[in-house]
Amino acid sequence: MKVNKKGVLGLVALLAGSAVALTACSGSSNAANTPTSGGSLTVWVDANRAAAMKDVAATFEKEKGVKVNLVIKDYGKIQQDFTAQVPTGKGPDITIGGHDWIGGFVKNGVVAPIELGSKSGDFEKIAIQAVTYDGKQYGLPYAIENIAIMRNTALAPNPTPATYDEMISAGKASGAKYPFLIGLDATAGDPYHTYPFQTSFGSAVFAQNADGSYDASKLTIGDDAGKNFAKWLGQQGAAGIFKPGLTGDLAKAAFNAGESPYFITGPWNVPDAQAKGIKIAIDPIPSAGGQPARPFAGVQAFFISAKSKNQLLANEFLVNYIGTEAVQTELYKAGGRPPALTTAFTAAQSDPIIAGFAKVGADAVPMPSIPQMGAVWDDWGKSEVAIMKGGEAVSTWQQMATSIQGKVAAG
Repeated sequence: MKVNKKGVLGLVALLAGSAVALTACSGSSNAANTPTSGGSLTVWVDANRAAAMKDVAATFEKEKGVKVNLVIKDYGKIQQDFTAQVPTGKGPDITIGGHDWIGGFVKNGVVAPIELGSKSGDFEKIAIQAVTYDGKQYGLPYAIENIAIMRNTALAPNPTPATYDEMISAGKASGAKYPFLIGLDATAGDPYHTYPFQTSFGSAVFAQNADGSYDASKLTIGDDAGKNFAKWLGQQGAAGIFKPGLTGDLAKAAFNAGESPYFITGPWNVPDAQAKGIKIAIDPIPSAGGQPARPFAGVQAFFISAKSKNQLLANEFLVNYIGTEAVQTELYKAGGRPPALTTAFTAAQSDPIIAGFAKVGADAVPMPSIPQMGAVWDDWGKSEVAIMKGGEAVSTWQQMATSIQGKVAAG
């Protein structure tokens, strides 16, 4: 998953104005129960969230006597750098990242479990589910993201229809250049954005256990439901609706130019649409296969290094400082993703855009964090492109599943 751009709209003024005060209160209430130290914590953050972290870092320093060093990192390099540096003792105590990194972090022994205690119940269920791996929680969640339908209300004044075919009909009736937009790389496609349509056929990548975790031994993408989706995907390519090469950036530009009533995307593209004067609404993704269209949910979190010499203090900083309503709200304002903490998440829904994404997210599924997911993306995306460009759907899909299974088995 990528972390994009700037915040989406402001939140309630009361929360914004009282961020520092609330942070200080939350930290102080636990100060007597946590050891203090004259040492330091090094925290890797990306540029978008660095400013939102300054006040809480200063509060922790004042109350705990622990220096917090915020190191700005290129988000795209954090996962690799953290994995490489932690074993050498040169990595940070804490890093920001995506929940889907957890499986690889655990496999490489670079991340420590976090002790949330009773506070785990204060977060959205899907956020806790996403950071849980092998029965342990490995991150302090701070944001949730998922895609939905962004609708241009001038071109489509009514809510997006419940079925894909009805949406396409409405899109054509609008007279816009494109009845519907989805960004697709010319070679790699974009399975993340096509996945809700795949789930509407009942197709998933891996089987899920009763607790929502994924069973890496049960690759399900090649089942009959997946093949039915592949056939449908070929039809969309033949109809010219799914266009490999019309990338995410090009699709965004077309939507912002008023060339389509519907665009499947995430909250990261809201600010630019609004800056172009597009009046938007956020709607559920219509079903193509008869079942609910369920996108992936991505959860952003903070992780503790397995080699940190200050794990207790790192845990305290995350749980009782980052895990507060005020700080989660500030991070939301900085990054535009709905907060993971339920009180902040609920307050953020005073914004109808966030409420729209939250409604869709209620039916989302966590992106698999198991290491085996890394063996899926390449074949998945390239096969979808081949099908959209006219390749035989069922055989291409089956070959994809066989290739993925071999990579998963090889470890």
